Amino acid sequence: MMYDHYAGLIFDMDGTLLDTEPAHRKAWQVVLARYGIRFDEQATAGLNGSPSWRVAQAILSWHNLAQDPHLLAREKTDIVKSMLLETVQPLPLVEVVKRYKGRRPMAVGTGSEHAMADALLHRLGLHDYFDVIVGADDVTKHKPEPDTFLRCARLMGVAADRCIVFEDADFGVQAAHAAGMDVVDVRLM
Repeated sequence: MMYDHYAGLIFDMDGTLLDTEPAHRKAWQVVLARYGIRFDEQATAGLNGSPSWRVAQAILSWHNLAQDPHLLAREKTDIVKSMLLETVQPLPLVEVVKRYKGRRPMAVGTGSEHAMADALLHRLGLHDYFDVIVGADDVTKHKPEPDTFLRCARLMGVAADRCIVFEDADFGVQAAHAAGMDVVDVRLM
């Protein structure tokens, strides 16, 4: 198979394994409307792969607002949780996960919170395909820093240079390269 020469496979979740992006955008629209702010999808596109608090921090900065970005992110997360649990669908890359189940250790390295990743993967019956899940709250430095993917490799017991990462965001691609891992940019598939 195509990825047989790798010892471990690491997958981003949002936009890579699961079609969660529309719900995230809608949740941002809803929460920001409460504060009279219009969600600018184009402006935030460069933050894809970042934890919600970092997106909130940028939005607040752009609008010169002094609110706590963690509280704003919590509001958004509360909204998106209910949306996603109802609407989330897998993306075609899930077929790679199914082919490698039991053949290679696999991890999810996501900018979403660990509990969110657990809930969504359970909802779609995919949780047990993965040996490791690393969420935004499991590391202190987020993508584009390599920490998420390095933690995945360490917990899988696989050397970083023997892993391949599947990503859909610039920050994630940068993080994989910084970790010394090969990367598949699923936007190019």
